[in-house]
Amino acid sequence: MTRPELWPRTTDRLVLRPPTEADLDAVLSWRNHPDVTRWLLTAQVDPERYRRAWLGGAGDPLDHSVVAVDRGVVIGTVSLEVRDGMGQGSDSPAVGSEASLGYLLDPAQHGRGYATEMVVAALDLAFGDLGLRRVTAGCFADNIGSWRVMEKAGMRREQHGIRDSWHADLGWIDGYTYAVLADERR
Repeated sequence: MTRPELWPRTTDRLVLRPPTEADLDAVLSWRNHPDVTRWLLTAQVDPERYRRAWLGGAGDPLDHSVVAVDRGVVIGTVSLEVRDGMGQGSDSPAVGSEASLGYLLDPAQHGRGYATEMVVAALDLAFGDLGLRRVTAGCFADNIGSWRVMEKAGMRREQHGIRDSWHADLGWIDGYTYAVLADERR
């Protein structure tokens, strides 16, 4: 799901790279865990559809979705999906200028700084190699761990939606949108 020339990338502890079939088996071992699905819009995923979506989109220049590996163990996923910013004209600078960020972490790895490390690496890719101007991400306001990761990675809260997000167990709850601009990361 990503341009192969950009990968693998390394951080202090992680290797970020496109997934193999075996990697997706590892992700699926925790992806449908209640501690993970509690905060996702697509709570449960069908394993075969999940594999096809990841492996079938290889080479899409707008989708940068990878796994995060620590000492041979897949502990998370991170994605950047390039999109157009708001702007007038099909040839405006807004075309392909932004990305939406997403990340998942094996619940056994929570509290170790891995998610922040993954997000920082994704932002480095977005503003360095891809030359984007803005990255956004969202979460349920009650997902304290997620918004703390975004803040630690240097993103700012831009929007607090009051009861704008439907949660299957909690009903209508607040949602947050975070963003960061390229010039804020320099």
